[in-house]
Amino acid sequence: MKRIGLGCMGMARRNEENSIRTVDTALDHGVTMFNTGEFYNGGESEIVLGNALRQHPRDKYFVSVKFGALPSARGLYGADVNPFNVRAHLIYSLGRLGLDYVDLYEPARMDDAYSVEEVIGAVNDLVKEGLVRHVGMTETTAEELRRGNKVCPIKFFEKEYSLLSRQMEKEDLPTCRELGIPVVAYGLLGHGLLTDGFATGETTPHILPFLFRPEDMEDNRAIVTKLKEIADGKGCSTGNLAVAWVLQKNPDMLAIVGTTHPGHLEDALKALEITLTEEEMLTIGELFAPGNVKGGVLPKMTYSNGRLLRIG
Repeated sequence: MKRIGLGCMGMARRNEENSIRTVDTALDHGVTMFNTGEFYNGGESEIVLGNALRQHPRDKYFVSVKFGALPSARGLYGADVNPFNVRAHLIYSLGRLGLDYVDLYEPARMDDAYSVEEVIGAVNDLVKEGLVRHVGMTETTAEELRRGNKVCPIKFFEKEYSLLSRQMEKEDLPTCRELGIPVVAYGLLGHGLLTDGFATGETTPHILPFLFRPEDMEDNRAIVTKLKEIADGKGCSTGNLAVAWVLQKNPDMLAIVGTTHPGHLEDALKALEITLTEEEMLTIGELFAPGNVKGGVLPKMTYSNGRLLRIG
């Protein structure tokens, strides 16, 4: 499996033609993992992805689906991972995707009303029926991952990780390596901050207020500008350098790149061609050492009986 997968969050009917071309481009370049969720654009992501994959042999791609997040116009208002409802979530996803099974199925969040063992056990029941090939986990603690892995082998652990967001290095990454579970990382461009445009001030990324405060942006820009100087010296983009650092530091990690444009995906794949020296790896790592970046830590969201109780 190629170490870069295609994130399908942005896929929708409004950009279906471009999205299908992007999926075709991905497969042409050996990208086989497609990462989606039942709640992405109200299910439209699954529909468009299913339409894109319809003309390709089933054994040539790997579809990862997250379930259970309850979306609203302003984000997520809750989570439904009630073990009794897991089967229904999957059946709806299979219908939208036009598939008989998904390769990876994972709860998007956990809910304090149900134990990890209950939720992962319900997904594993679908594996036994042949509707799911592998079980994944995402946005959980290291302790929850351990408990889930005791129920059944966890194929992948998905979580945000980038130069701007390295909290996984404390507990999650060591736990994954101890258990032999590869990590699927998303958010590698730091929500648009790890780009040439942000470094030069030409673009103003949409920042998540609970991740980065507007008043901290100039300090963070100064750090990203230094990263751009290194990228310029290597003849690559700031974003591709950021992805290359993550992949070289973590040989057991896959990166999810989200786009609906074929050209953007082709450019992102250039990150796989970048090799960094030990000195460059050390310099970049020290530049973005925890504490240097202001913000970037995703707060824990606690759910109970389907409701979002608190953030942080």
